[in-house]
Amino acid sequence: MSGIPADVDADAAPPMTVPLRHFVVALAFLVAGVSVGVVEGRAGHLAQVHLLLAGWVCLTIMGALTQFVPVWCGIELHSRRLAAVQLPLAAVGFAGLAAAFLTATPAILPVAGAFALVGVWTLCYNIGRTLLAAAPDVTAIHFGWALVFFALVTAAGFVLAMDHAVGVLPLLGIGRQGLLLAHGTLAVFGAVLTTVAGALAQLAPMFTQADTGRIDAAVQRAETAVYPLGVLALAGGRLVGSPVLARLGAVLVAAGLGAVAVLLARQLVGARVEWSPMLTRYSVAALSLFLWAGLTVVAWWNDPLAYTGLLGQPSTALLVGGIGFVVFGTLYHVVPFIIWVHRYSDRLGFEDVPMVDDLYDHRIAAVDGVAVTIAYALLASNQWFATPDGTALVAGIFAFFGTLLFAGNLVAVLVAHSPQSLPTLLTGREHTPAEDS
Repeated sequence: MSGIPADVDADAAPPMTVPLRHFVVALAFLVAGVSVGVVEGRAGHLAQVHLLLAGWVCLTIMGALTQFVPVWCGIELHSRRLAAVQLPLAAVGFAGLAAAFLTATPAILPVAGAFALVGVWTLCYNIGRTLLAAAPDVTAIHFGWALVFFALVTAAGFVLAMDHAVGVLPLLGIGRQGLLLAHGTLAVFGAVLTTVAGALAQLAPMFTQADTGRIDAAVQRAETAVYPLGVLALAGGRLVGSPVLARLGAVLVAAGLGAVAVLLARQLVGARVEWSPMLTRYSVAALSLFLWAGLTVVAWWNDPLAYTGLLGQPSTALLVGGIGFVVFGTLYHVVPFIIWVHRYSDRLGFEDVPMVDDLYDHRIAAVDGVAVTIAYALLASNQWFATPDGTALVAGIFAFFGTLLFAGNLVAVLVAHSPQSLPTLLTGREHTPAEDS
């Protein structure tokens, strides 16, 4: 059956409620983040960044790691209790950070930062203990490094939160701009994109069914070895103000993400399955990452320490095209897949059951894809060219419309096909097979 991989161990997965709860809460952060961008504009920039990158992307990653590390590796999750605890802690922390920035209340930041740190470190411990029993393949190595970066970025974020409230950096002898640059580097290129690279190493071949040659495997092994070191060098160089170290890291990071883009594009070109919303969005991500890597390596070589160049040039290509479209595409398969496994897999061969990609509305997926792509194009043009006043607002409206349709389409999958009701799923009660009868 199309879209159902044969080489994963679904029996090793945690209860359905654990990852799906992460994804539903993350979707709420997505809609809230886009809404803040439309309503507040630049004034809500810090709040929007934390709603989207921490709330939407990182909570999605936390749910995905909890689901697929056991599935891919065929081993039991270390602790289901810890997996259930990490979401409320991290979600409260991320929401608190956004609220503090929106209301200009720095006193909230250390409290929110502490919640976020404990929630994320709970994930790091739980998944780290699980990975210790896994074979060290490309994906597992990426995920291990991602956990290191998650731990580092939340620690740096907590120090920044304390500095906002009581000014601790002079006592620590750390420059604020250097720590901000290191925090952003560890968050985007470390925690998020290391996870993305590791996931794509599994997802792209799995869902394109394309052949992988020896050259592809060699490039992937090289990227696995040098990319995390590049992130550490770039973050470390920015923290201590060393242009030489940061420039070395910048070259490795740009080269690594360029390699990820090329490998993904090769898989998509060689795809032997029907095109789907997942693969369509991956194609946008591959092109965006490739263009970003080529433009950014020049900008970073000239000045790797500039705050304006924190995320390279253009940053929209990285954040929206590279990260956003990968998450959009992945969720369009992961959410229906989890539901399918728990609702229909036992019935396969005994009665007619839908395929994974039949669970969501393809017409809505097409419309939300067009809307988000238009928003992406408008944001990119607004960043690079002299565009008419109001372009950013129009982009925000398209983004809001597209993300609302996207979130609604996935929630509809839960409502129509989940063995549990949405309120029951969110409260965390585990589903039992007897409830299917």
